Amino acid sequence: MRIYHSQLTQQLSKPLVHFFLVFGDEPWQKNDALEQIKSSAARQGFSEVIRFSVEENFDWHHVMEEYQSLSLFASQRIIEVDVGNGKLDEKASKVLLDISQIDHPDVLLILHGNKLDAATPRKKWFKALDSKGCYIPVYELEGRGLNIWLNQQCKALGVRLDGQGMTMISDCYAGNLPSLHQELQKLAILYPSGAITLAELELLLIDQAKFTPFQLTDTLLAGDLKHAMHILTQMKHEGIAAGQLIWVLHKELSQLEGMYIRLEQGQAISEVFKHYKVWDKKKPLYQKALNATSLYQIQLAKGRLAKVDLLTKTDSQLDAYLLLADICMAMYHGETMDKFPLEVGQSASELS
Repeated sequence: MRIYHSQLTQQLSKPLVHFFLVFGDEPWQKNDALEQIKSSAARQGFSEVIRFSVEENFDWHHVMEEYQSLSLFASQRIIEVDVGNGKLDEKASKVLLDISQIDHPDVLLILHGNKLDAATPRKKWFKALDSKGCYIPVYELEGRGLNIWLNQQCKALGVRLDGQGMTMISDCYAGNLPSLHQELQKLAILYPSGAITLAELELLLIDQAKFTPFQLTDTLLAGDLKHAMHILTQMKHEGIAAGQLIWVLHKELSQLEGMYIRLEQGQAISEVFKHYKVWDKKKPLYQKALNATSLYQIQLAKGRLAKVDLLTKTDSQLDAYLLLADICMAMYHGETMDKFPLEVGQSASELS
């Protein structure tokens, strides 16, 4: 049965299944899922953990021998196998099929690894284990999935944030779930008995990092390109992943594009702000940006951002922050920046 990380706690409250498949590239969810499974099993008497790591020439018969053997130390055991990319040969597939048929009540088998390709979940061994256990894919969280996760973690840690606070902290740590969870743990310690105001949260986020993605987008909305360049430079020195900023900028440009389209359709600015749930204190910033830019410039910047995203993923020699500076400039000087096209496939030397 396929479940998501957000459903795991509920699943573990039921009778324990004997097979767990945890695959994906999001580290926090994967580690937490493994910890929850093993902790729940330990409370039910599975006190011994035997670990295997699949490498070249790994002999899967060792797993079968361990699965069928009697333990000297515990009657109930957990066998945990890190299978890496999940691509198993015929010998491995046969061993896992045999294990699924044995289904030993005193042995819990956990397989985990990287994100699976489309073919693996259709393999016989996978279907056999999945039909009797749980498959937990762990993907990067965004949108509704991130909101569900954030609400669950706040409830578990006793952190009280309003809707705007939830949006602020999730945007600030977009694409970095481990750091977001660490920040929630800090909030739980600093504010053990009361709700956290938006002002307190904003000051705390600013205190713990010289600059945040919020400050960059607010600076861009205000049209202060000089300060935006300074923020980008500092963020580069702080080691903030360019991919995180690409995500934030794309979200902001898409919202500005949507605002322009609604305004051109005749909607009042108040209706547009209401539709996008713009905070009162940010309305002047959006108004200023809408007055100083154009739909053409925003769409141009958005198109260039898509190329920057692809360029940074295909050429590690490129300075991603230099390309992000290009996007900031394109928002207000699109006509000029359009004369310098960003072409996917250009080498680092051609762009420098």
